[in-house]
Amino acid sequence: MDENVVVQQSIRPSSHEVHEEYNDFSPEYNMMIDDEAAGAGAGGEDLKGMRLIHLLMAAAEAMAGASKCRELARVILVRLKELVSPSDGTNMERLAAYFTDALQALLDGAAAGGHGKQALGGHYKEEHHQTDALAAFQLLQDMSPYVKFGHFTANQAILEAVTHDRRVHIVDYDIMEGIQWASLMQALVSRKDGPPTPHLRITAVSRSGSGSGRRSFGTIQETGRRLTAFAASLGQPFSFHQCKLDADEAFRPSSLKLVRGEALIVNCMLHLPHFSYRAPDSISSFLSGAKTLNPRLITLVEEEMGPPSDGGFVGRFIDTLHHYSAVYDSLEAGFPMQSRARALVERVFLGPRITGSLARIYRAREEAGEGYSWGQWLGAVGLRPISISFANHCQAKLLLGLYNDGYSVEELTSNKLVLGWKSRRLLSASIWTSQDGDL
Repeated sequence: MDENVVVQQSIRPSSHEVHEEYNDFSPEYNMMIDDEAAGAGAGGEDLKGMRLIHLLMAAAEAMAGASKCRELARVILVRLKELVSPSDGTNMERLAAYFTDALQALLDGAAAGGHGKQALGGHYKEEHHQTDALAAFQLLQDMSPYVKFGHFTANQAILEAVTHDRRVHIVDYDIMEGIQWASLMQALVSRKDGPPTPHLRITAVSRSGSGSGRRSFGTIQETGRRLTAFAASLGQPFSFHQCKLDADEAFRPSSLKLVRGEALIVNCMLHLPHFSYRAPDSISSFLSGAKTLNPRLITLVEEEMGPPSDGGFVGRFIDTLHHYSAVYDSLEAGFPMQSRARALVERVFLGPRITGSLARIYRAREEAGEGYSWGQWLGAVGLRPISISFANHCQAKLLLGLYNDGYSVEELTSNKLVLGWKSRRLLSASIWTSQDGDL
């Protein structure tokens, strides 16, 4: 299944203290520490990598400790900028450069009294030329399984749920370029069992209001045109609609056009590398409203960031650093070091995501639900998990076989598959229903 086709149209502690401090964190970091102690690997590069981690943590502590010292943080960030560049150096140096920029943005925003686009609590996302964004997206999905893992797992669950239906209606919370649905259409028209190819209707949920809302509306219209043309080329009966969120990004189920006899599917892809940020209140509004519609299936894909830390900003800063370190390490397997392709993906997607993530966890009043597992939330509000099929699990393993062997797939619960890099969980896909009985 080819998803590209629709796009074409304090300061450094001692080594002993470091080992004690990181001992309960990710194995990737413990391995770095062990390598330093043994003098293994690149030696100097490992030592510099550890130094960068210590400086980043010292800056975070200076900004958020019991007695905040912004001047100390500023001095540390100046030193960090002398040591790193987002477009040059080792894997850790490039990652440290984006974390340095993100911390600097927080510091500048605080000095300006919280004004400016960098102080908007992470809602700001750097704008890039559309050509760069599309190129970066194609590179990301060709060189890593991040995008396809979620799309293929969700699509396989949808195909299995609508085997005998003549009309299928998918409500998509954040459709973006619509890449996910190209492969679903191909699978629908090529299946040999069951009734004729069903009519597929997709309703894209879009933001309303001014500014970015208008841009979002126009982008979704263009997505609809591309999907309509692609469906016609396959002979897939298809229609496309939009449903606007309220000004506060709340979802009103009554605004959705429903047709009797359609199998209703709700699709929710959250915070993937190429996705724009959606506030927890908006997500909970959408999922709560979707539940009232009694859908046949809810497919959910979300980042696996770990539970919110009790250590305040510094604790969550460390977990965020661990998460993106694993992401960078995994991309290194597909993007050769120093390549322009990888630099483009980092600049367009990962840099802005790091800035947004740190801004949100730094806010004095954290948003309710930030860092929470939406899969756990769905279970808590009464939705029933649907077991991942053997075919779906096999498909995920086959997909990962196309990439570096550091990737893994784990069946965390009966209805949830998790994409991992070595020992770190990165992304999960789960399936749910509000209906009783077998599908």
